[in-house]
Amino acid sequence: MKELFPAKQVMGFVSSLLLTVVALCVYFLDMSFEVGMTILLVTAFIQAALQLVFFMHAGESSDKKAIYTNVYYGIAIALVTVFGTLLTLIWGYM
Repeated sequence: MKELFPAKQVMGFVSSLLLTVVALCVYFLDMSFEVGMTILLVTAFIQAALQLVFFMHAGESSDKKAIYTNVYYGIAIALVTVFGTLLTLIWGYM
Protein backbone atom coordinates (compact mmCIF):
# COMPACT_ATOMS: atom_id res chain seq x y z
CA MET A 1 0.00 0.00 0.00
CA LYS A 2 2.94 2.33 0.63
CA GLU A 3 3.90 2.32 -3.05
CA LEU A 4 0.39 3.51 -3.98
CA PHE A 5 0.55 6.62 -1.78
CA PRO A 6 1.82 9.64 -3.75
CA ALA A 7 4.18 10.93 -1.05
CA LYS A 8 6.19 13.06 -3.48
CA GLN A 9 3.09 14.83 -4.77
CA VAL A 10 1.75 15.39 -1.25
CA MET A 11 5.06 16.94 -0.18
CA GLY A 12 4.97 19.18 -3.24
CA PHE A 13 1.41 20.22 -2.42
CA VAL A 14 2.25 20.98 1.22
CA SER A 15 5.31 22.96 0.11
CA SER A 16 3.16 24.95 -2.32
CA LEU A 17 0.68 25.69 0.44
CA LEU A 18 3.47 26.90 2.74
CA LEU A 19 4.83 29.17 0.02
CA THR A 20 1.32 30.54 -0.52
CA VAL A 21 1.00 31.26 3.21
CA VAL A 22 4.33 33.13 3.08
CA ALA A 23 3.04 35.19 0.15
CA LEU A 24 -0.19 35.95 2.05
CA CYS A 25 1.87 37.08 5.05
CA VAL A 26 3.43 39.70 2.79
CA TYR A 27 -0.05 41.02 2.09
CA PHE A 28 -1.34 40.95 5.67
CA LEU A 29 1.82 42.18 7.42
CA ASP A 30 2.85 45.77 6.89
CA MET A 31 6.13 45.33 5.01
CA SER A 32 8.04 47.78 2.93
CA PHE A 33 7.61 47.54 -0.83
CA GLU A 34 11.15 46.29 -1.46
CA VAL A 35 11.00 43.52 1.16
CA GLY A 36 7.53 42.44 0.08
CA MET A 37 8.42 42.28 -3.61
CA THR A 38 11.63 40.37 -2.87
CA ILE A 39 9.75 37.77 -0.82
CA LEU A 40 7.01 37.48 -3.46
CA LEU A 41 9.50 37.02 -6.31
CA VAL A 42 11.51 34.40 -4.45
CA THR A 43 8.43 32.43 -3.39
CA ALA A 44 6.98 32.65 -6.92
CA PHE A 45 10.11 31.21 -8.53
CA ILE A 46 10.40 28.46 -5.92
CA GLN A 47 6.74 27.56 -6.36
CA ALA A 48 7.09 27.47 -10.14
CA ALA A 49 10.05 25.11 -9.80
CA LEU A 50 8.10 22.90 -7.40
CA GLN A 51 5.19 22.73 -9.82
CA LEU A 52 7.52 21.81 -12.67
CA VAL A 53 9.31 19.06 -10.79
CA PHE A 54 6.56 17.54 -8.63
CA PHE A 55 3.43 17.87 -10.73
CA MET A 56 4.65 18.07 -14.32
CA HIS A 57 7.19 15.27 -13.73
CA ALA A 58 10.02 17.11 -15.46
CA GLY A 59 12.73 15.00 -13.85
CA GLU A 60 11.16 11.63 -14.57
CA SER A 61 11.48 11.48 -18.34
CA SER A 62 14.42 10.18 -20.32
CA ASP A 63 15.13 13.60 -21.82
CA LYS A 64 15.15 15.58 -18.58
CA LYS A 65 18.37 17.36 -19.59
CA ALA A 66 16.62 18.85 -22.63
CA ILE A 67 13.59 19.83 -20.53
CA TYR A 68 15.72 21.66 -17.97
CA THR A 69 17.78 23.31 -20.71
CA ASN A 70 14.57 24.65 -22.28
CA VAL A 71 13.37 25.90 -18.89
CA TYR A 72 16.68 27.72 -18.28
CA TYR A 73 16.50 29.19 -21.78
CA GLY A 74 12.95 30.40 -21.17
CA ILE A 75 13.98 32.01 -17.87
CA ALA A 76 16.92 33.74 -19.57
CA ILE A 77 14.69 35.11 -22.34
CA ALA A 78 12.12 36.30 -19.78
CA LEU A 79 14.81 38.07 -17.73
CA VAL A 80 16.29 39.74 -20.81
CA THR A 81 12.83 40.90 -21.87
CA VAL A 82 11.90 42.26 -18.44
CA PHE A 83 15.20 44.00 -17.74
CA GLY A 84 15.47 45.28 -21.31
CA THR A 85 12.02 46.83 -20.97
CA LEU A 86 12.94 48.36 -17.62
CA LEU A 87 16.21 49.63 -19.04
CA THR A 88 14.50 51.28 -21.98
CA LEU A 89 11.21 52.55 -20.62
CA ILE A 90 11.85 53.32 -16.96
CA TRP A 91 15.56 53.87 -16.47
CA GLY A 92 15.84 56.06 -19.58
CA TYR A 93 18.56 54.29 -21.57
CA MET A 94 17.91 54.17 -25.30
